[in-house]
Amino acid sequence: MALIALMLGLSHTLGQKRRDPATHEPYESGIVSVGDAHIRISVGYYLVAILFVIFDLEAVYLFTWAIAVREAGLPGLIEATIFIGILLAGLIYLWRLGALDWGPEIHPRDTAKKK
Repeated sequence: MALIALMLGLSHTLGQKRRDPATHEPYESGIVSVGDAHIRISVGYYLVAILFVIFDLEAVYLFTWAIAVREAGLPGLIEATIFIGILLAGLIYLWRLGALDWGPEIHPRDTAKKK
């Protein structure tokens, strides 16, 4: 704790005292910022990222099961099958919900007009 207090005290004492208006501006590799950094991003991108994380973790669990398949035996196979079944049910649920559709929506009335 004394070392931390000493280091903080020295940096406060010996540090730069001048406050420039540019001190609190964001620095982006020498490029002057233009406009607002807050833009709207489609929820579809976040949804794809979350689904990727979920199914990436599935791959990690199945990989560790595949390494220990001989030690796990038949109970391990049954547990892995249940795990895959639950994930498959979740994937089918998301598919039916339309969470995996991120193209333009086509309504039945639009297809009727084309015929």
